[in-house]
Formats: sequence, structure tokens, C-alpha cells
Amino acid sequence: MARIVRKSGVKEVPLSEVKDDLSRYLREAETQEIVITRHGKPAGILIGFQSEEDWFEYRLENDPRFLRRIEQARASLQAGRGVRLEDVETE
Repeated sequence: MARIVRKSGVKEVPLSEVKDDLSRYLREAETQEIVITRHGKPAGILIGFQSEEDWFEYRLENDPRFLRRIEQARASLQAGRGVRLEDVETE
């Protein structure tokens, strides 16, 4: 059986073992990241999602367009071009 090493909540698994039991590792990836190794070196990472909402959040957090918009908004606020929440009128 292949060697599995746990490091600070991340599990390392050889590619050969992942290929033999992918569905098991997909379930495990819902609670911890799994680093897939090839010849003992990191080759990829398996990240599972417990729900469709988790998948959506992951996509949003890693979307370069979204990240650019956040950067622009922060720069605008730092330059004094923002509106304070207290100044927003609600109906």
C-alpha cells in the first residue's frame, strides 16, 4: 500500500493510489485538501466541495475579473472616492 503523509491538515497521496480509488479521495477532499504526488513530488491538488454553493464561492474567489474589481474598489476607497455605508439611504 502507498505511503500517505498528513501535514497541517493537508494529505499527500501518490497519483497511483488516487487513480485506484478516486471516489474515496473526492469524498475526503470535502474536508481537507489532498496533494497528489508524482514520483514523490507535488503534482496537483484535489479540492472537494460539500455543496454547489461551495463550488460557486471557489469559482468567484479565483476569478481574475472578480479579483480585479475588488482591487479597483479598494483603490477607489483608499483614494477617498467611496461612499460610507452610513451615508447610503435605504427605503
